[in-house]
Order: sequence, then C-alpha cells, then structure tokens
Amino acid sequence: MELLIVLISGAVAASIAGGGLKFADLGFAGNSITGIIGGGLGGQALAFLRAGVLTDRGPEVSGLLEQVVAGGAGGLVVLAAAGLVKNTVAK
Repeated sequence: MELLIVLISGAVAASIAGGGLKFADLGFAGNSITGIIGGGLGGQALAFLRAGVLTDRGPEVSGLLEQVVAGGAGGLVVLAAAGLVKNTVAK
C-alpha cells in the first residue's frame, strides 16, 4: 500500500508542477512517468530513513502524510532534474 501511495503522489505532484514550471514540462505522459520514478525513489529514501524505527501499530495519519510528502518531493526533484537535462541537451 505504501508503494502505491508514493507512486501516485509522485505522479500527481510532477504533473501539477510540470504545468507550472515551463522549463521542466515534459508533457503529461513525461511528467507522470518522471513523477512515478521520483515517487518511488522518494518512498525508498523514506523507508531508508525510517529503517531504525520499528512500529507495529498499523496505518497512521502521520505515516500516510509522510508517504505523500516523500512521493511528491521525489517526483518534483526528478522532474526538475529531467527538465534541466532536457533543456541542456536541446541547446
């Protein structure tokens, strides 16, 4: 479930940001794919950072919020990096 949350939040964040950041816009499909990749990376980074914390209490609102933020941030970072690479190669 956590993986699905970070992938979807990454795709949504990158699609929204792609519309607002013209230098990073890769089209709807490009933004979504880049966001999914970034969301997965953000989710993995979150899992790595939380590896020392063992919790067995089930789903929590704070955990869900952390996953959404991690996926969204990962999607934005990868979208911005891909946009910069695209613009650099195009010159």
